[in-house]
Amino acid sequence: MWERVVQDGRWALWLVCACYLVVVYITSRGLIGAPRYRLFQARVHDCRARAAVLAATISPESTESTGSVDSTDSAAKSAVAKSAVLKAVNERLDGFGVGGQVVWRLLPQRAVIAIPLSKLAAAWRALHHAETQLLRLEHPEEITLRSLALRLRLASDPDPVNNSLGTELAAHAGDAPAERALLIAATEDLHRQEDDDFEREYEHQRIALWLALTGIAAVLLLGLALDHRLSMLLGGLGGFLSPLIGVMRSQRPTSWGVLVLAPVGGALAAPGGLLLVRMLADPELNLLGQVFLHNSWGAPAQPISLAVALLFGFSGTLFSRLALAATGQLVPTAGRTARPGPPGRP
Repeated sequence: MWERVVQDGRWALWLVCACYLVVVYITSRGLIGAPRYRLFQARVHDCRARAAVLAATISPESTESTGSVDSTDSAAKSAVAKSAVLKAVNERLDGFGVGGQVVWRLLPQRAVIAIPLSKLAAAWRALHHAETQLLRLEHPEEITLRSLALRLRLASDPDPVNNSLGTELAAHAGDAPAERALLIAATEDLHRQEDDDFEREYEHQRIALWLALTGIAAVLLLGLALDHRLSMLLGGLGGFLSPLIGVMRSQRPTSWGVLVLAPVGGALAAPGGLLLVRMLADPELNLLGQVFLHNSWGAPAQPISLAVALLFGFSGTLFSRLALAATGQLVPTAGRTARPGPPGRP
């Protein structure tokens, strides 16, 4: 059986698809989420440092007020409340390090083997909530500094809504309670925008990865059913070269979805393109000439057929144009066959 597989050449297509599945898995579980996860870890360390500083300044507050018993009790209650908030924040931060909460690890403190995007998005929302809770405990001087930094950031933001937030913060500068409340509200709004943007991006990437996995399954099925395995491999090569050349020519940045889908789409477009070429080169249509009649669907191993498959994988526009040309040849024919003939003579 293995000798038959080797002789048929199916092992090459299977091997390429298996390797590409590994690449897709690494892309979805590592390369896409890794930059955001590293930034997430840095922000968690910053939150831990802020929580440690705040915890060191809570204890003396209960003894600062000596004017009356009521003021002392109020300071003690405030210190207890702040301690409870810090405890909850630290528990949340400690939870991020538990295996399976954000990333998948071989062991609790060992190397990361996967970063699910859904877990990462939920962890960012939880981290932003913890950062907001810390803002409620910061000293007035720290609130003033953070408010100034946020105003400078919003001043250069092209969004007019964010600019209005910066203007409102500037209008309440010096009023500690109002400035704190506005800073917390503006920070929460910016965090919400950031989370929504990244979750939309993650959703697009998940859709692209699902299409890539489905496309690989279709490539394997077509490779088993049709004798176009070599043309599909060249189509996949063309799909890989297309975004590669675009990046080398310093065009606009290519998204992860395009990079993952391009080889799969090229592999699927190659046999379909050869079938369209065979149709348009048929003697009854004769749009492409006799050269493509004998170097297309019926002879996929010919050099011209392989070159055409490579071109179809490289250019999705070529496939769409030929598909439109084929549609243009079919629609008038359907219209003529559906049109009723002249009435017969009595």
